[in-house]
Amino acid sequence: MAGQQQGKRSNSRVIGWCMAGVVGMFAFGFALVPLYDVFCDITGINGKTGGRYEAGTSYQVDEDRTVTVQFLASNGPGMSWEFRPVVRSVKVHPGEPVTVNFFASNPTGHAMVGQAVPSLSPSEGTLYFHKTECFCFNQQALEAGESVEMPLIFIVDQELPEHITKLTLSYTLYDQGKPVAVSGTTTAKKITNNNG
Repeated sequence: MAGQQQGKRSNSRVIGWCMAGVVGMFAFGFALVPLYDVFCDITGINGKTGGRYEAGTSYQVDEDRTVTVQFLASNGPGMSWEFRPVVRSVKVHPGEPVTVNFFASNPTGHAMVGQAVPSLSPSEGTLYFHKTECFCFNQQALEAGESVEMPLIFIVDQELPEHITKLTLSYTLYDQGKPVAVSGTTTAKKITNNNG
């Protein structure tokens, strides 16, 4: 009888330790995402680009140096829009502001909202690639059959290491569902609405 009670206590202790381990692993996993984001922001690893860059009124352009910036676009799972850069690459001088556009079209029969997530490679370049204006800062709402050109204005920093001569900026467009209400201003230029 005493052996059974001791066995039950031992089992209860093991179950308690297992439950504590599960709770600890869940808490660690929950905290890992924000810690990873902070780590990526500090180091520039994983190609995550920063938010809006406030540029000064005067730019010092390095006319003696040229950097190629390539653009890629893809859709996330379940996203049915056509999404692509208007130009595939540009050659820029560090310090000069450059404007390019991305095209998006909603071929579905209903309004949708998209959100673009950027990534830059090589990841070392993220600290030197500054977006002053980007469609990725806001969600993009398109009516059924509507198309839009969305601007990106960026500056490649003059401090970009000399061995980096090419940067590749990739955007993945994710479906954010149907719009609740379309309001506010946008820098995107609406092109067509095939339904009206």
